[in-house]
Amino acid sequence: MAVTFMDIPLQVLTDLVNGWGTLPREGDGRGDAPYRPVADITAHLGLPARVDAGLTPQALVHAADRLYPVFSAQDAETCARHLTRLLADSGVRPALGAGDGGSLRAVWSVDDAEHALLATAAISLRQYLAAHGFARIGVCTARNCADVYLDQSPGGRRRFCSVTCQNRTRVAAFRSRKTVTG
Repeated sequence: MAVTFMDIPLQVLTDLVNGWGTLPREGDGRGDAPYRPVADITAHLGLPARVDAGLTPQALVHAADRLYPVFSAQDAETCARHLTRLLADSGVRPALGAGDGGSLRAVWSVDDAEHALLATAAISLRQYLAAHGFARIGVCTARNCADVYLDQSPGGRRRFCSVTCQNRTRVAAFRSRKTVTG
């Protein structure tokens, strides 16, 4: 039976990759730490309950690890190739769903419920990249961090996953300069 869904919020997309991806967890020493409860993320995915119920930690890790190369691609062509492969592998296709009062709304569909998570994440990322471009995604440049980010800043010059990583990097650079000159 086909599964229909809409886009997931961008913050949920990065939370999925950063919270469940192998490289982000190993990059900052969380590799052995227990995962958060699956329900913490499934509540925000917007997938049908029957799909949410079937999601396991392994499925979340698999989806996060498949999405990570899109963020870490070194050029737009490689990024596009990775994302196109995810879309093809998930079998996602456009569909229409009935809304309130007989209105129609654009949704996405997959035949296999196991592909719904990867499909909704890939669609959301595709739409973001089509609107904002490859330069607006990336992997944090802070030392000991491999978390991903989507740059929604006006200037489009984000390089860190969070203000915490940005501040740690600035403090380390300040201390390094101070040691050299002091």
